[in-house]
Amino acid sequence: MTKCQIEIFVAGCPLCDETVRLVQELTCPNCEVSVYNLQRGQGSPTYLEKAQQYGVNAVPAITINGSFLLAGKPAREQLQAAGVGRPLS
Repeated sequence: MTKCQIEIFVAGCPLCDETVRLVQELTCPNCEVSVYNLQRGQGSPTYLEKAQQYGVNAVPAITINGSFLLAGKPAREQLQAAGVGRPLS
């Protein structure tokens, strides 16, 4: 079974923390979550390049399986509709 790759771009804000918690609540064993801190002085150049590749211009931002999903705090329903927590076939 293929793993669902979820990437979350954050910058240490309360909405970012809430988003990470929500995604972690919804994930299943087939979800692999990576969190990239873009906060000035803490984000690595690799994280910043990755964010640019996806066109991230606001945080929190989420990508799923290499596709940009949304920026801003997601609703539980948005994440579920995108497949978070549901095994890929």
